[in-house]
Amino acid sequence: MCGKFTQMMSWGELVSLSELTTAPASAVETVTPMRFATIIRLNADGKREAARMRWGFVPETAADPMIGATRFIHARAETIETKPTFREAFFRRRGLVVVNTFNEGKEITPRKTEQYIITPTDRPATAIAVIWERWARRNEGALETFAMVTVEANTLVGTITNRMPAVLDDADWAKWLGEEPATVDELKAMLKPSTIDMKMAKAGKPPPPPAPDPEPTLF
Repeated sequence: MCGKFTQMMSWGELVSLSELTTAPASAVETVTPMRFATIIRLNADGKREAARMRWGFVPETAADPMIGATRFIHARAETIETKPTFREAFFRRRGLVVVNTFNEGKEITPRKTEQYIITPTDRPATAIAVIWERWARRNEGALETFAMVTVEANTLVGTITNRMPAVLDDADWAKWLGEEPATVDELKAMLKPSTIDMKMAKAGKPPPPPAPDPEPTLF
């Protein structure tokens, strides 16, 4: 199941499809659960905006905002409209996370996985469906969080695991965000194994840091 993705730092200022997919390269942000990412959603005026949210969905009724750390990182597409935790967010608070890459793990043993990086091959970025929630308490302020929607793996990702993020077709962005009307059946039909061109490579260990320069000497 996806536990890491990357996105450009500059995307916090970009909210249109054409801007996002043609944005010049900038510093890349790596996001893992409990870290913040840029999410595209609609604001109160029905316009797209970029918002910073923490990965790990916290239900509005939760007593502890740390519940999202392990339990609600992902929301299964098959039950998203009926599961009490996610149902209202699915109908009212849908968003997109635009990513350069995402990771999937191949289980080697119950305690060991091999990480693979999945990258779209014909574009600089792609969008994954998310749902989000706002949690607030009088003495603790407000916190906005999200869960990544997941579906069955496509042929490529299915060689290592059976689930993957719900990568949306570009034409579905408007309906998923709520800019255009859509029935539940139409929304659910968008949540399917991706057919965009992708490549997958085993994640390697980072190179060791360079050796420090030798101390200068007078001799």
